[in-house]
Amino acid sequence: MRIAAAPGVRAEDRPTPAVPNYGIDSDRLLDRDSLPAALRRRWDGRYAVDEFGGDPHLQDFLVAPVVGRLPARTVGAEHLPATGGALLVANFGVGLLEPLLVAGAVQRAVDRRLRLVGLPTVPGLGALTHKLGGVGRRPGDVAAVLRAGHLAAVPLGRTLSPRTAGEAPRLVIGATLGFPVLPVAVRPSGPVGLPVGGWVVAVGPPCRPPDGTATDDPLAAAELAEDVRRAVAAMLRGESGHP
Repeated sequence: MRIAAAPGVRAEDRPTPAVPNYGIDSDRLLDRDSLPAALRRRWDGRYAVDEFGGDPHLQDFLVAPVVGRLPARTVGAEHLPATGGALLVANFGVGLLEPLLVAGAVQRAVDRRLRLVGLPTVPGLGALTHKLGGVGRRPGDVAAVLRAGHLAAVPLGRTLSPRTAGEAPRLVIGATLGFPVLPVAVRPSGPVGLPVGGWVVAVGPPCRPPDGTATDDPLAAAELAEDVRRAVAAMLRGESGHP
């Protein structure tokens, strides 16, 4: 049965119902849940998991405290977007250190979660990796993450030297044309490539294809991938004019 509105009360004057915060606010449009509030939600079974398997509570209370304490200095943080989707392309080593350093830089600079593309998964623990912020390697998956407004970081191809940049992920970049693509270099801050003073996470200005480029242009994707690779390589070498 439809209930009529009270006479004399206009629809625009009615109070707006409060929107519950279940932690799914990739751009921090809502407040973070406090730890007691998060625990109450989980006890009541009212917590949420986003459409990519991410659990914001686990990311905020398990991942964020770890990455926030890593010894890293961020250069070029002003290039990180405060809202909206963007792809970060960074040099990652064989382990988890570089991805966590980039996640810490994003957290300190813009207080956003970072989805990490292609995290190594232990058999049987893939669901946990997704809950903590990992996403699949398929280009379509990464594009969907960006369309949903998240930040995602994808690795360059690995090389033997920490001062060189590997091949850029051309297929992923091709699938995300239209979104900002930010080159990111993670390098030791000490002499001769030693992290005696911690690490530096350098973020370059976004690389974009020429205006009017179609979103399915493979040549533009290849050129953009090479632009990103060169930008990361220059930052790894510490060349003048780059962060």
